[in-house]
Amino acid sequence: MPKMYQFTVQKEQAGMRLDKFLSEQNIGLTRSLAEKYIGEGCVTKGTKQLVKSYRVAAGDDLSAVIPDPQVLDVLPESIPLDIVYEDGDLLVVNKPKGMVVHPAPGNYTGTLVNALLAYCGNTLSGINGVIRPGIVHRIDKDTSGLLIVAKNDFAHKFLAEQIKVHSFTRIYEAVVHGNLKQDDGTIDAPIGRHPVDRKKMAVTDKASRNAVTHYHVLERYQGFTYVRLKLETGRTHQIRVHMAYIGHPVAGDVVYGPKKPAPGLKGQCLHARVIGFVHPRTKEYMEFTSPLPTYFMDFLHRLKSTE
Repeated sequence: MPKMYQFTVQKEQAGMRLDKFLSEQNIGLTRSLAEKYIGEGCVTKGTKQLVKSYRVAAGDDLSAVIPDPQVLDVLPESIPLDIVYEDGDLLVVNKPKGMVVHPAPGNYTGTLVNALLAYCGNTLSGINGVIRPGIVHRIDKDTSGLLIVAKNDFAHKFLAEQIKVHSFTRIYEAVVHGNLKQDDGTIDAPIGRHPVDRKKMAVTDKASRNAVTHYHVLERYQGFTYVRLKLETGRTHQIRVHMAYIGHPVAGDVVYGPKKPAPGLKGQCLHARVIGFVHPRTKEYMEFTSPLPTYFMDFLHRLKSTE
């Protein structure tokens, strides 16, 4: 049965957006899920359905009817997992290149979620619904490296809040086209949906969100540069879009870079190398590093051999 919640807005909460207000109540909702339910008409003031941008006022009496979670119809699959760390609240997984994180049209099997369901059973957080149980953040199919998985809603919400306030450490390494002029730099450019190709993202001022990427040059080769990238924000395709925006697309990225991939690469040469966060239960900072995968090392060796 759906659950009915009732809230009275306190003086110190006045002026807060409704989606933010709802996500901060102790009912296990992220802001994105709060937005979803508000958009479905689940939150009311009296008989009036509210929108997510509504600014709550002191004394407002609000009602929220939250549907029961859907029964998960994504099937468990016995796919090997490279687990870097695990405890009762979370896992840190090293995702291989070519694996999709969660089911989506065209990829309903063979995903990380299918593997996690077989490994964890029903001990994954349900905040992101039936398709993305446990998934706190994502990396692209052809990006390898570390990501964190929540085993319960408490851990999920705590970790998601760190991503929201940019205290979550995410460091990537990549090979990009061309020779960057500076050894260090910051790309501060908003990212939104591409105005023409809706499957792509782009640097744009329309319906965009702020996005910041810091880079540091590790090695220079003929026609390519090996870089370390630190995310300050976490937008869809952020590194790929930002590097293409400054004229140095990620090697192998045929979506945002040259349509003919660099020799020996299938998909972008991009690896999520380091992940760091405050543990939701112990409140201690933890950090993990993933070694460069074979495809990445092979490409670096190829570049060195051509110098």
